[in-house]
Amino acid sequence: MQRFNSFDEFYPFYLAEHANPICRLLHFAGSLIIVALLTFVLISEHWKYLILVPIIGYGFAWIGHFVFEKNKPATFKHPLYSLMGDWVMFKDILLGKVKIKELRQIN
Repeated sequence: MQRFNSFDEFYPFYLAEHANPICRLLHFAGSLIIVALLTFVLISEHWKYLILVPIIGYGFAWIGHFVFEKNKPATFKHPLYSLMGDWVMFKDILLGKVKIKELRQIN
């Protein structure tokens, strides 16, 4: 298993594991739906819907990896960094720092 000393070391690896544009789009969509769902839950106080957070988050991501990227999610070996990577990539896509159709970069 590849080891990383910091999230800064991990993030380029994370992006390379998400090179397929459909995989990135599915991650982004899943994260966006989670934000909407959490907003709904907080406003409505329907706490039971929190059970959907991991189903939506992992569901979209895992379809992206197994069907389109053809690799195993980084969550299996680096769960904390992977969760951080999901949200940093989401933010970076929103800010235009990462493109959904960006080609794989080898560092």
